[in-house]
Amino acid sequence: MEHAIKRATAKVAQTTDRHDIYAFVHKGLRAWMGEVLARVGRTDPDDVAEIAATLDALGALLAFCRGHVTHENDFVHRAMESRRPGSADLTAADHIAHENAIRELEGIMTSVQFAAPGESAAGLQRLYRQLALFVAENLEHMAMEESHNNLVLWETHTDAEIVEIEHALVASIAPEAMMAALRWMLPWMNARERATMLGGMRQGMPAEPFRAVLAMVRQNVAADDWRKLAAALRL
Repeated sequence: MEHAIKRATAKVAQTTDRHDIYAFVHKGLRAWMGEVLARVGRTDPDDVAEIAATLDALGALLAFCRGHVTHENDFVHRAMESRRPGSADLTAADHIAHENAIRELEGIMTSVQFAAPGESAAGLQRLYRQLALFVAENLEHMAMEESHNNLVLWETHTDAEIVEIEHALVASIAPEAMMAALRWMLPWMNARERATMLGGMRQGMPAEPFRAVLAMVRQNVAADDWRKLAAALRL
């Protein structure tokens, strides 16, 4: 299977004209995971407020990861299996492992949250190392989705069908979870991707929610990135 994934990676790397259902959400997840991992690593074990804020940040990430697994199972894997039975087995098995890892991390978080004064350091170190493993496994998993799963989708679905799957998946996400995803996706896209996505969102969203998304983006991108976006959207 490893050779098959390598072949899929090579083939996908040569394909630039197909719709990639994973591209933007994976950019956001990689950035989000990296930021939270670094934050856990630098958290002061003697600062109760800082520990609480870090645990809140990690909890938000893990909640999104749990929902992300469910959405991929319900929409992407179902589409793959409907036309090529067994094609989602590898990533589906990873998802079960990820759900178990999330529960384990949440257990460590609880132990850190209720640690006696002066005893948080060991728990934070354990949390940091377990989270590092979780992030590493997810980075590998996302690479497999972007190679093997994309290739299955491209060989069994048209781009219009893949976009339809994506729209149904997005429509199933609660507004607060969607805003959390956009908070990490949009700032870490390149300028062209960001302008294209926001241009499409402007056409399909009421004015007030769209302004809220723009305000969030402006707070989280560099000044030059905002200038490019404003020019592209003629703000």
